[in-house]
Amino acid sequence: MQGTAYAGEGHQPEALASFGTALKISPDYLPALQGAAQIEYDAGRPGAVPLLQHLLRLRPADATGHGMLAVLEYQQGNCEAAVRHFEKAGALFDSKLGALHAYATCLVKIREFARALKVFQRAVALDPANGHERHLLAAIQLMAHQPQDALATLQRLEAGSPDAQTLELAATAYEDSNDTPQAVAALRRAILLDPRNVNLYLDFANISSAHDSFQVGIDVVSDGIEQVPQAAPLYLARGVLYVQLAEYDKAQADFESAHDLDPRQSLSSAAQGLLAAQKDDLDRALKTVQARLARKPSDSLLLYLQADFLSQKGAEPGTSEFQLAMRSARQAVSLQPTLGGARTVLAKLDLQAGNYGEAVEQCRKALERNPNDQTALYHLVQGLRKSGKHAEIPDLLKRLAALRKQAAKEQSQRYQYKLVEDDTQTK
Repeated sequence: MQGTAYAGEGHQPEALASFGTALKISPDYLPALQGAAQIEYDAGRPGAVPLLQHLLRLRPADATGHGMLAVLEYQQGNCEAAVRHFEKAGALFDSKLGALHAYATCLVKIREFARALKVFQRAVALDPANGHERHLLAAIQLMAHQPQDALATLQRLEAGSPDAQTLELAATAYEDSNDTPQAVAALRRAILLDPRNVNLYLDFANISSAHDSFQVGIDVVSDGIEQVPQAAPLYLARGVLYVQLAEYDKAQADFESAHDLDPRQSLSSAAQGLLAAQKDDLDRALKTVQARLARKPSDSLLLYLQADFLSQKGAEPGTSEFQLAMRSARQAVSLQPTLGGARTVLAKLDLQAGNYGEAVEQCRKALERNPNDQTALYHLVQGLRKSGKHAEIPDLLKRLAALRKQAAKEQSQRYQYKLVEDDTQTK
């Protein structure tokens, strides 16, 4: 009763302490469990999870408890557990868009597309004229390989004055329905509406490549580069198209432009993760690595990351930073010869230092380990060109273009999911 009174007055810490004392006396006392769980849930704290689990052991059919636990599990990324509790919450969330989006997103993550569609159709039913909701439903229908249903969902939006996003989704649905002319027409309209949207040009490049219309794709992507000259993905896309036409010098120039514009694309997943955790601050990420190296000076991964970050910071040959990067990369390779990323960084540093033969050797060893290492392939092309050995370059560029093309296709497939996930994260 004291906890309830405190909660009624808005004194949550005191209320939680009182409920906790009550639960020490009687661990299964429902009013105290419910009160403490509600406070923890409202604060978004993980402490609500064990309280709700305890509550559901006592009352397995409690829809509210399942609903609260579903949302908490979703927030912690535990989608399989979240889905089980969403199911048991029944109709509790039928009028809650945010919860329906979370439920559908979790179903998408576990690749239960048919069930995700049923959930999101409930969301659209709340506001059938809402264009944003229709975008999300169409995205899930595309993931479920139901392009005709996606077109039907978007039809109301297309009939009016469609925006670029509607047209982009429609283009994907048309292409998946083998109606390429309509897909191209939709993309051209979208580009006119949003000429600085890089994804639209990439979608056009993908369609052009799939249908051997390489020059048309080059022309459209070149228009995109005029609009967004700093967009590295556009140079990559055009480079892939140039390879298909055997214009290898132009392809190589575009790949180099892309790398110059976005050198961080070559970062390893470990480095990217650390950099993201450090809020994209290279100096901070480097300090973190160096602090860890002070405790573990022979850690090959840390040495590799130190070399990688120093390289990304633009260490120049002849400087102490460059020498440190070179020593770190060589030591990492020596300690762990199978660490392909370290060989790739070492190859990049060798290229800068003019050690072209050594760079080529490191790239070849990295590719033995991982034939799909795009960065190693790119540096191998550079090393061979600077060594005056051009015979292999066309075939290597073809390999690189094929990898880039596959990556672009996968990125396009991820777009629909990203649309759904990003929307849910704003709820």
